[in-house]
Amino acid sequence: DGMRPAPQTGVAQVSPELSARIGVLEKAVLENPKDAARWAGLGNLYFDTGQAQKAVSAYERSLALEPGNAHVLTDLGIMQRELGQFEKAVESFRKAATLQPDLENALFNEGVVLYYDLKRKDEAQAAWKRLLRINPGARAPDGQPVSELIQHLH
Repeated sequence: DGMRPAPQTGVAQVSPELSARIGVLEKAVLENPKDAARWAGLGNLYFDTGQAQKAVSAYERSLALEPGNAHVLTDLGIMQRELGQFEKAVESFRKAATLQPDLENALFNEGVVLYYDLKRKDEAQAAWKRLLRINPGARAPDGQPVSELIQHLH
């Protein structure tokens, strides 16, 4: 579960196969609404097809059943960012990193939202420095070392 790049905005072309998988899971969660893993799986399919609002709803259902899932919290944050809910996104990433302090994806994305969306450079730097303490060689999804990102912060 490495660094997943955020999907392109706008509704992605959903393949018939993906569409069918979404349909199957939508039915499954209706039949068993207490299945956190299925809600998360449905959220992931919405994530991958650029349906941010639906993804957020599915992740929130999953987290209501299983609040301690740091990976679901991280994906939730990425989708909240897509929707422009920057404060909520930071909160989700921070919660995820509290639950799983070595979750690089959460720390990386927290820095991204703080820096690019909220212009809170000092806090972004703090998040990325925590990331580098865990993994000094951490890289952004585009391959750029996070250590270089920090140098360009100011």
